[in-house]
Amino acid sequence: MRIGIFPNCKKKASKDILDRMRIFFEKQNADVFLPQEMAELFSCKDIGVKNILNADIDVGISIGGDGTLLGVCRLLAPHDIPVCGINIGTLGFLADIEVSELENKLIKILNGNYNIEQRLMLAGYIKKDNALKLAGYAVNDIVLTSAGVARMVGLELEFDSYKVPSYRADGLIVSTATGSTAYSLSAGGPIINPKVKVLLVTPICPHTFYVRPMIINETEEINIKVKDTSQDVILTFDGQDVYPISSDEQVMICRAPFSAKIIKFDDKNYYKILLNKLIRSNTNADAQ
Repeated sequence: MRIGIFPNCKKKASKDILDRMRIFFEKQNADVFLPQEMAELFSCKDIGVKNILNADIDVGISIGGDGTLLGVCRLLAPHDIPVCGINIGTLGFLADIEVSELENKLIKILNGNYNIEQRLMLAGYIKKDNALKLAGYAVNDIVLTSAGVARMVGLELEFDSYKVPSYRADGLIVSTATGSTAYSLSAGGPIINPKVKVLLVTPICPHTFYVRPMIINETEEINIKVKDTSQDVILTFDGQDVYPISSDEQVMICRAPFSAKIIKFDDKNYYKILLNKLIRSNTNADAQ
């Protein structure tokens, strides 16, 4: 098996986990690769490759939190490569391997003892002069907000060409069911089981009481026109990639043409993980 490893370069624990993985995979005669920049940073030049997509990897494994895993999913999903996450972050809704069970789960990956969950992804496009330009993909969410000082923006929405009454808000979150436990949850959106193939549209602090989060069909297109604002507006993809929008451009968000393939194990239950993570999050908040 050929395995691509993607460690979070900002986390101190990444180096120790990477070393453990190299020793383990070497004993199992599995080939390991790192993106060249990461390999140089972690003193692993012998396994670094300039373009990881040319290494013909079978599986991608991230070391970090959910944010690290999301970035790897955006990279590998268009190439139909499954991804698994090792959690050294805080919550970790998506990263399925804890450090204490590392080798036990890695051997399951090598032996094929896992499930692959197909997670719906989003595509964001920019509309200008009757042309569409791809701005990016997301596993969790695509968020439209002002780029500078926090001020409201005027929004005009269409769901499959049906116009929704205009309103003003701090922004708008379009998320998948996977992303329902991310930014949308903080903005008052519902929690949705990620196996449910829907889109979730959550306004951020709307200045209109009738505007509430909406769950729509996964096949619908969401067209967004920004109006009545002198500020720069941006799209963010999974809170990581940023795309600026000019005043003469509109946004179209829809289901991506491919899914994220996330490796899961039989001993993990979504509702148990959800409850544990939410309780831990609340405990951490109370302690601060």
